[in-house]
Amino acid sequence: MSPISTDDLHILFNNLGKNKLTSSPISSDDLLILFKHLDKSSTGRITTSHLQNLLRGIGIQATSKELKKLVDGSDLDYVDFLFFYEAIAKDNGEDLRKAFEVFDVDGDGFISCEELEMALTKMGFVEKENLGDCRDMIRVYDKNFDGFLDFDEFKDMMSS
Repeated sequence: MSPISTDDLHILFNNLGKNKLTSSPISSDDLLILFKHLDKSSTGRITTSHLQNLLRGIGIQATSKELKKLVDGSDLDYVDFLFFYEAIAKDNGEDLRKAFEVFDVDGDGFISCEELEMALTKMGFVEKENLGDCRDMIRVYDKNFDGFLDFDEFKDMMSS
């Protein structure tokens, strides 16, 4: 197998980050390339230290202790790596659902312009006077043009 370039690794990191949000898996070929890149000593195993560096590259902070507990040891073979990836992808879907619920203040399954503005104001991202900006944000991702964001539309907004 030819060595992976820094540019290729950067693309894989970006795809991993994007795919975890959209719940579409990275191909098994890409995961194998990534695993082999992390397996610097060609032993067929990667350490939690290598895994931690990968996760940092896609914006996920985890301590060595957390990773060792999560992977039940200090290193992973390729099958363990695949299970770990699946667990991360599944967890992020749940995190996205929780984020949606923060914005969906009334719990009706939709985010209105007012709810979006309220949540973004509380977080300090927008000023109260920018209700028009919230309408524009919703308009961009509102596929069915009902004036609200459902969960799928919210996922699209968060992954862009």
